[in-house]
Amino acid sequence: MTKILFVCWGNICRSPMAEFIMKDMVEKRGLSDQFLIESAAHTSEEIGNPVYPPARQELARHGISCAGKRARKMTAGDYAKYDWILGMENLNLRYMLRILGGDPEHKVRRLLDFSDRPRDIADPWYTGEFGQTYRDIAEGCETLLQYLKIV
Repeated sequence: MTKILFVCWGNICRSPMAEFIMKDMVEKRGLSDQFLIESAAHTSEEIGNPVYPPARQELARHGISCAGKRARKMTAGDYAKYDWILGMENLNLRYMLRILGGDPEHKVRRLLDFSDRPRDIADPWYTGEFGQTYRDIAEGCETLLQYLKIV
């Protein structure tokens, strides 16, 4: 089983979008039983809050539900639980590594590091570009599946 944790600042926009986009992709391939896919924040400010409405609406436009998702904070213990701990941007990685105490097994990366154009995924909380965020995350999830040789 491949275990993936997606991480962003507050776990209300990018990382839950990644969680549910990836769940949708593996479900459509009939591979849900081969994955554990979750998301978390590296800050405490949104803990317990639902997915931000514009992010939820963007997922719904693509037929994806994130019902019941509440923000949680990642912990140092997540390092042992997951095979991949994927941030959305370099700033996330810095905070994640502080929480995790390092990355001796090289599990921590940006989601788009698997793509042909490695880059940060902009925070739609600030840009308002939830459609672009969706496209970037979908690209990252698809290329991650290719990297894992699932496709």
